[in-house]
Amino acid sequence: MPDIDPDRLICIVVGVQLRAELGDRPLAYRIEQEVRTRLEAALGKPAEGEPPRLAPVVMSDVLYLNNDELQARPAVSVGGPAMNAVSAMLVDKLPTAVAVEDTLVIQMDLDMEDARCAVWGMNHLDTVRAVELFISKYLDPFITGVVRTLD
Repeated sequence: MPDIDPDRLICIVVGVQLRAELGDRPLAYRIEQEVRTRLEAALGKPAEGEPPRLAPVVMSDVLYLNNDELQARPAVSVGGPAMNAVSAMLVDKLPTAVAVEDTLVIQMDLDMEDARCAVWGMNHLDTVRAVELFISKYLDPFITGVVRTLD
Protein backbone atom coordinates (compact mmCIF):
# COMPACT_ATOMS: atom_id res chain seq x y z
CA MET A 1 0.00 0.00 0.00
CA PRO A 2 1.41 3.44 -0.87
CA ASP A 3 2.11 6.07 1.75
CA ILE A 4 -0.87 8.24 2.56
CA ASP A 5 -0.30 11.99 2.41
CA PRO A 6 -2.96 13.62 4.62
CA ASP A 7 -2.35 16.95 2.83
CA ARG A 8 -4.03 15.48 -0.26
CA LEU A 9 -7.19 14.27 1.50
CA ILE A 10 -10.75 15.50 1.66
CA CYS A 11 -12.35 13.70 4.59
CA ILE A 12 -15.88 12.37 4.38
CA VAL A 13 -16.80 11.39 7.90
CA VAL A 14 -19.46 9.03 9.25
CA GLY A 15 -20.29 7.85 12.73
CA VAL A 16 -19.22 4.47 14.09
CA GLN A 17 -22.61 3.47 15.45
CA LEU A 18 -24.24 0.59 13.58
CA ARG A 19 -27.10 2.78 12.32
CA ALA A 20 -24.56 5.28 10.96
CA GLU A 21 -22.48 2.55 9.35
CA LEU A 22 -25.53 1.02 7.67
CA GLY A 23 -27.31 4.24 6.73
CA ASP A 24 -24.76 7.03 6.45
CA ARG A 25 -21.70 5.20 5.10
CA PRO A 26 -23.36 4.42 1.73
CA LEU A 27 -24.33 8.11 1.49
CA ALA A 28 -20.73 9.07 2.24
CA TYR A 29 -19.57 6.84 -0.61
CA ARG A 30 -22.05 8.64 -2.88
CA ILE A 31 -20.48 11.97 -1.87
CA GLU A 32 -16.99 10.48 -2.31
CA GLN A 33 -17.77 9.50 -5.90
CA GLU A 34 -19.20 12.95 -6.71
CA VAL A 35 -16.17 14.66 -5.13
CA ARG A 36 -13.80 12.43 -7.13
CA THR A 37 -15.64 13.24 -10.40
CA ARG A 38 -15.68 16.99 -9.73
CA LEU A 39 -12.05 17.08 -8.64
CA GLU A 40 -11.02 15.36 -11.86
CA ALA A 41 -13.03 17.94 -13.84
CA ALA A 42 -11.39 20.79 -11.89
CA LEU A 43 -7.83 19.47 -11.71
CA GLY A 44 -7.58 16.95 -14.55
CA LYS A 45 -6.30 13.41 -14.26
CA PRO A 46 -2.95 13.00 -12.56
CA ALA A 47 0.01 11.90 -14.66
CA GLU A 48 0.54 8.16 -14.90
CA GLY A 49 1.91 6.84 -11.64
CA GLU A 50 1.25 10.11 -9.79
CA PRO A 51 -1.31 10.43 -6.98
CA PRO A 52 -4.11 12.93 -7.44
CA ARG A 53 -3.54 16.40 -5.97
CA LEU A 54 -6.68 15.91 -3.87
CA ALA A 55 -8.57 12.72 -3.08
CA PRO A 56 -11.71 12.05 -1.06
CA VAL A 57 -11.68 9.34 1.59
CA VAL A 58 -14.51 8.00 3.74
CA MET A 59 -13.60 7.48 7.39
CA SER A 60 -15.10 7.16 10.84
CA ASP A 61 -15.62 10.04 13.22
CA VAL A 62 -13.35 8.29 15.74
CA LEU A 63 -10.43 8.22 13.30
CA TYR A 64 -11.01 11.84 12.25
CA LEU A 65 -11.30 13.19 15.79
CA ASN A 66 -8.19 11.34 16.94
CA ASN A 67 -5.93 12.65 14.19
CA ASP A 68 -4.85 16.30 14.20
CA GLU A 69 -3.60 16.13 10.59
CA LEU A 70 -6.99 14.94 9.36
CA GLN A 71 -8.82 17.61 11.37
CA ALA A 72 -6.86 20.24 9.45
CA ARG A 73 -8.21 18.94 6.12
CA PRO A 74 -11.45 19.83 4.31
CA ALA A 75 -14.25 17.61 5.53
CA VAL A 76 -17.87 16.67 4.98
CA SER A 77 -19.58 15.11 7.98
CA VAL A 78 -22.56 12.90 7.10
CA GLY A 79 -25.21 12.11 9.69
CA GLY A 80 -26.75 13.97 12.58
CA PRO A 81 -25.16 14.93 15.89
CA ALA A 82 -26.65 11.87 17.61
CA MET A 83 -24.95 9.54 15.10
CA ASN A 84 -21.74 11.40 14.19
CA ALA A 85 -19.45 13.01 16.76
CA VAL A 86 -18.02 15.35 14.09
CA SER A 87 -21.49 16.70 13.27
CA ALA A 88 -22.03 17.15 17.01
CA MET A 89 -18.75 19.07 17.26
CA LEU A 90 -19.61 21.28 14.26
CA VAL A 91 -23.21 22.04 15.20
CA ASP A 92 -22.30 25.31 16.94
CA LYS A 93 -19.15 26.07 14.91
CA LEU A 94 -20.51 26.30 11.37
CA PRO A 95 -23.18 28.57 9.92
CA THR A 96 -26.32 26.96 8.58
CA ALA A 97 -26.50 27.11 4.78
CA VAL A 98 -29.97 25.61 4.73
CA ALA A 99 -32.34 24.18 7.30
CA VAL A 100 -35.76 22.73 6.70
CA GLU A 101 -37.52 22.66 10.06
CA ASP A 102 -37.71 19.18 11.56
CA THR A 103 -36.31 17.70 8.34
CA LEU A 104 -32.72 18.45 7.31
CA VAL A 105 -29.69 20.67 7.87
CA ILE A 106 -26.65 21.59 5.80
CA GLN A 107 -24.03 23.54 7.72
CA MET A 108 -21.29 25.20 5.72
CA ASP A 109 -19.32 28.41 5.51
CA LEU A 110 -20.32 29.54 2.02
CA ASP A 111 -17.23 31.79 1.89
CA MET A 112 -15.13 28.66 2.51
CA GLU A 113 -13.04 30.27 5.23
CA ASP A 114 -13.82 27.03 7.07
CA ALA A 115 -13.67 24.03 4.70
CA ARG A 116 -15.85 21.75 6.80
CA CYS A 117 -19.50 20.86 6.24
CA ALA A 118 -22.13 18.90 8.13
CA VAL A 119 -24.96 17.26 6.19
CA TRP A 120 -27.77 15.51 8.01
CA GLY A 121 -31.46 14.91 8.47
CA MET A 122 -33.75 14.06 11.35
CA ASN A 123 -34.01 10.46 10.13
CA HIS A 124 -32.37 8.34 7.44
CA LEU A 125 -34.67 9.41 4.62
CA ASP A 126 -34.14 13.07 5.52
CA THR A 127 -30.37 12.50 5.56
CA VAL A 128 -30.67 11.03 2.06
CA ARG A 129 -32.50 14.21 1.03
CA ALA A 130 -29.87 16.39 2.71
CA VAL A 131 -27.07 14.57 0.87
CA GLU A 132 -28.84 14.97 -2.49
CA LEU A 133 -29.38 18.68 -1.80
CA PHE A 134 -25.74 19.07 -0.76
CA ILE A 135 -24.54 17.37 -3.94
CA SER A 136 -26.82 19.38 -6.22
CA LYS A 137 -26.39 22.82 -4.67
CA TYR A 138 -23.42 23.00 -2.31
CA LEU A 139 -20.81 20.52 -3.50
CA ASP A 140 -19.56 22.68 -6.39
CA PRO A 141 -18.91 25.71 -4.14
CA PHE A 142 -17.23 23.37 -1.63
CA ILE A 143 -14.95 21.89 -4.31
CA THR A 144 -14.19 25.35 -5.75
CA GLY A 145 -13.21 26.59 -2.29
CA VAL A 146 -11.02 23.57 -1.59
CA VAL A 147 -9.29 23.71 -4.99
CA ARG A 148 -8.67 27.44 -4.56
CA THR A 149 -6.46 26.64 -1.55
CA LEU A 150 -4.09 24.70 -3.83
CA ASP A 151 -2.98 27.80 -5.74
